[in-house]
Amino acid sequence: MSNLVNDADLSSSLDCPIVDGKRQVQHVAPRTADVGGIPVNRVLPSRHRRLIGAWCFLDHAGPAVFKGDARGLRVGPHPHIGLQTFTWMIEGEVLHRDSLGNEQVIRPGQVNLMTAGRGISHTEESVPGESHLHAAQLWIALPEANRRTEPRFDHYPQLPRWHEGDVELTLLTGEFAGQRAPTLAFSPLVGLDLAAASGGSLALPLREDFEYGLLPLEGELGIEGEHFATNELAYLGRGRRQLALELPAGGRAILVGGEPLGEEILIWWNFVGHSKAEIIEAQRDWEAGSERFGSIPQFDGKRLEPPPLPWRE
Repeated sequence: MSNLVNDADLSSSLDCPIVDGKRQVQHVAPRTADVGGIPVNRVLPSRHRRLIGAWCFLDHAGPAVFKGDARGLRVGPHPHIGLQTFTWMIEGEVLHRDSLGNEQVIRPGQVNLMTAGRGISHTEESVPGESHLHAAQLWIALPEANRRTEPRFDHYPQLPRWHEGDVELTLLTGEFAGQRAPTLAFSPLVGLDLAAASGGSLALPLREDFEYGLLPLEGELGIEGEHFATNELAYLGRGRRQLALELPAGGRAILVGGEPLGEEILIWWNFVGHSKAEIIEAQRDWEAGSERFGSIPQFDGKRLEPPPLPWRE
């Protein structure tokens, strides 16, 4: 995935305030953008919330329907460093290609995870004939100790899935309610999809040392008496043991959480770094066509170019 909305702010993470003995829930409105021809709603990063654990980027892509001659999603070659790209597919099929030679179609109910580490490039395209796309696309910041790890790609077609009452839960990464996902992680994280075809309510057990965010993907979500519209992020902070939820018929939401990273990170274009020098080096390498990011000759199209750096070298 590519970040086409420029943001060069430092990320930080804070708890929600406690008022009259009750921890508040922060409402974070989305920004809209277009990525590869698809409308997206972006809630991380924003000026209200920079990180949730190590999760540093969250786009809700679609739901989109392609009509006529529309080609669907098409994102040309672009680089990443210092992060993992995480795609949870809800509807449609997308072909991933990367500079390590991986080619993988992701289908509904599956996760694609690309660990950029010291550097990788990739492309994303709707498969020919595909008319729909609905996905959550996220980035996970790598801790400083792992920021230059070797790049790799992992595909997860099978994930833990179970029911709590009328709600179906799919564990995307981490551990939850006695389940463990196989997904590679470099810091304590959790990602959970919740879907209720006929509506439902449940109480989610939470870890007090984790901070959490919950994003309604379809339908309005009820959280402890408050209402959150589709694409309106509920930031829950830390210190909670349980969360009461209500989902409407056809409702879906994604819960992300993790241990606070405890490190300041810098996000610029498609790079995540721990210093401006790292970002500058990566951008110069991409612009120079360095072997660091390889190539994807199978993609028929132009590669993406970054905007000018916002800092002096």
